[in-house]
Amino acid sequence: MPDHRLGRGKSHLNTIAIVGVGLIGGSFALALRKAGFAGRILGVSSPATLSQALERGVVDEGADLASAASRADLIYLSQPVGRILDTLHHIDGLVQPHALITDAGSTKGQIAATGRKMVRRCQFLGGHPLAGKEKRGVGEAEAGLFEGRTYVLTPSVRKEMETAAARWLVDWIGRIGAIPFVVDPDEHDRVVAFTSHLPQLASTALAATVAANLDAPDDLRIAGPGLTDSTRLALSAYELWRDILATNADAIEQALAAYIQELDHLRENLRSRQLQEEFQRAAELAARLRR
Repeated sequence: MPDHRLGRGKSHLNTIAIVGVGLIGGSFALALRKAGFAGRILGVSSPATLSQALERGVVDEGADLASAASRADLIYLSQPVGRILDTLHHIDGLVQPHALITDAGSTKGQIAATGRKMVRRCQFLGGHPLAGKEKRGVGEAEAGLFEGRTYVLTPSVRKEMETAAARWLVDWIGRIGAIPFVVDPDEHDRVVAFTSHLPQLASTALAATVAANLDAPDDLRIAGPGLTDSTRLALSAYELWRDILATNADAIEQALAAYIQELDHLRENLRSRQLQEEFQRAAELAARLRR
């Protein structure tokens, strides 16, 4: 069994490797610094990204994966989901036995299964910070990105939360202002299909529908702020969402089916008062979100 202590005689982690120094990875590094982390932060990314990250003080040093993984006490995988899965397939032989590997992927089922199978030398603990922007890149990273946001952790079994390294991670998640929340990986994917993936697809579908049916250059002058608000997520890049959709397709199909059924109900009752209940239920949910 791997040794999940905080290193030999360590009372805390000294070195963190951020693999994928973009919006999330860069923000995690900045948030740790703001919260008082005094150790060394290594960055693994493209040369252009590392140059920008070093210039902004996001990381202390750029490194390749082998060098960073062999030195780090915490390895933070903040790549696209497909890249996270690929990294998990070959990182095990690079790490120290006391290290903790975590990730920031938006889907958890396949990542948790891959981590459980491929990471044997140290501990893997999946994660998903519910924070972000429509824009990507380390240039958009900010120390306050996680403040007040839920930070999901998805152990395969609950006892994985009892290790010293896991407790350290939970403690720092709290210090950066996020709210730790522990849930099963498959349940996470079922829920985010409705709370994250469906909103993205609904916004994309709305914007695509409007684009396909309004042809005149001045048509969008007859648009209120509601369309702007409702299409905010449509600014997101497909490259970011491709792996998310592919790795949670079954749950997303169920969410889309439920949404299409609701849209059909709205269409069939446009001339009746039956939509009053739907408006009330929707308003209650919207109010809860804003509280």
